[in-house]
Amino acid sequence: MTTAQTGASVEIFARAPEVHAPEIVVTVPTFRRPEQVLDTLRSLVQQRTKRPFAVIVMENETTERAGAKAAAAMFQDGSLQGLVVLAHERGNCCAYNAGFVTALEEFPSARAIAIIDDDELADADWLEEMAACADRLDADIVGGPQVPVFAEAEHEAWRTHPVFSPPYEETRKVDALYSSGNLFIRRRVLEAMPRPYLDLKFNFLGGGDSDFLSRARQKGFQLAWCAEAVVRETVPARRLEADWIRARSLRNGVISTLVEKKKRAGETAGNMKVFAKSLALLGLSPLRGLRRFVATRSCSIGMYPVYVGLGRVMAEFGYMNEQYREPEKN
Repeated sequence: MTTAQTGASVEIFARAPEVHAPEIVVTVPTFRRPEQVLDTLRSLVQQRTKRPFAVIVMENETTERAGAKAAAAMFQDGSLQGLVVLAHERGNCCAYNAGFVTALEEFPSARAIAIIDDDELADADWLEEMAACADRLDADIVGGPQVPVFAEAEHEAWRTHPVFSPPYEETRKVDALYSSGNLFIRRRVLEAMPRPYLDLKFNFLGGGDSDFLSRARQKGFQLAWCAEAVVRETVPARRLEADWIRARSLRNGVISTLVEKKKRAGETAGNMKVFAKSLALLGLSPLRGLRRFVATRSCSIGMYPVYVGLGRVMAEFGYMNEQYREPEKN
């Protein structure tokens, strides 16, 4: 098996025997999900597009390497073009950064990088819809919906919870995107943004993607949303438990504060403005929560703005809810 260094703490684990120059590189971070990452890769094999693409799997568990070993066969037998790499530095941001750096260095002709997570399945037209939307709207970065897939039909009511629902409903240009779980980025964005692309302070908290997207927007890159570019995300039962929903809601508030602080870093009294906004949002959150409860009859949905407001204020005092520290509980 060929191994070579492609960057800091990134090692090639396996590659397809022949890789033609791709137009798009799809990156797939994985951590202790060997069966799920295979399902993700099979959904990429089924893509309906004439655009040549390659795939990079970034294994972030480099001791057992279960995901890398499972994925390697699909590249070595030619089912997919591309490679599997080991991202030796642990953490969400490290895995994404490893994929970006490898894509740029291994595929200098690629015009864009797409991202899908290892607990997601791409609809057959996903990649084509993403690329076509970027062309049609002249967008530099395109996001798409991560549609939740619940194990039980009785859980479908959770689909409307803010933790699981997409931020937009229609295809159009937007001012903000928040997640890397379904994303299309033109090469010129990565060539213009400083490294490391995702700030390592978000490594186990999450939100490095939201921060990266915010900074890209500040730099003048155009963002868009493609409602037709669907990936379907498996939602395990533990993510429907009250403590997980509460922790994720608080975390969203923390991330919101941290991202906004970086956005206002050059402003006079920028931190004070963020703190004042956080206090205002917390003060208004009971009313906003009551309106959501009346509309949905869901206590969890009603409490969401309260927890986000609390998370925003708690972040001012150093609170960091690093859910990715214990991936088995995430």
